[in-house]
Amino acid sequence: MDVTKYAPGTPSWVDVSSTNLSATVEFLRELFGWGATDMGEEAGHYTMFDVGGKNVAAAGPKMPGDPSPSAWTTYITVTSADDTTAQAKAGGGSALVEPMDVMGAGRMAILADPSGGVFAIWEPGTSIGAQLVNEPNSLCWNELTVLDPDAVLPFYSDLFGWTVVKHEDPFPYRELHLDGKPIGGCMQMDENFPPGLPTHWMVYFAVADCDATVDRVKALGGTVHVDPMDIPVGRMAVIQEPSGAVCAVLKLERPM
Repeated sequence: MDVTKYAPGTPSWVDVSSTNLSATVEFLRELFGWGATDMGEEAGHYTMFDVGGKNVAAAGPKMPGDPSPSAWTTYITVTSADDTTAQAKAGGGSALVEPMDVMGAGRMAILADPSGGVFAIWEPGTSIGAQLVNEPNSLCWNELTVLDPDAVLPFYSDLFGWTVVKHEDPFPYRELHLDGKPIGGCMQMDENFPPGLPTHWMVYFAVADCDATVDRVKALGGTVHVDPMDIPVGRMAVIQEPSGAVCAVLKLERPM
């Protein structure tokens, strides 16, 4: 689906910060068939990925001195990055990167929720974020993964106007809605998750064939953390690129 505008409160972009940018870019290009455009030294060699000329995601280097591992970041569109940052702090969150302009493309900040889950906000300028979603090799879902959803989700509801719709079958799951439409999800961590796993936002990319994609991950030197499995909306797996960033791939059988 082509996108030209995101309503405030909608996840709209994802990028991966990598400890080995060249390896990450090559792996993702080969895995998803993405075009890749290096934005140059001035932009820290931030690399835009596209499908048919439409931006779908990006990769950049870890900031100097940042000890955290490689990771994907979910960006959520806002009307004002400054106002949203102030509201997040007042609601018990914190700013890891204060609001900053991004070369005319927009204004962003990197925040953490009260449980430590990291996400970014995006006030669009010339860039709205992803121009293609819910098609093979593009973003299709963003999912907060947290130990205690009921303690954390009110922070997001206050910040972005989300409502929470809870499902119990076939397993407990919370959909995050904006104006009555699902824009993301929330998974509660249980004994099936690695001990000590911190709160995080999982990024899902749609693929044409989940099993074939997982085979390709292995052939390219990536890691498979969760083998292909069926879920209500399709078939998914959790993978890791060579520098360590984890995401999910999903063969959609019905729209998210």
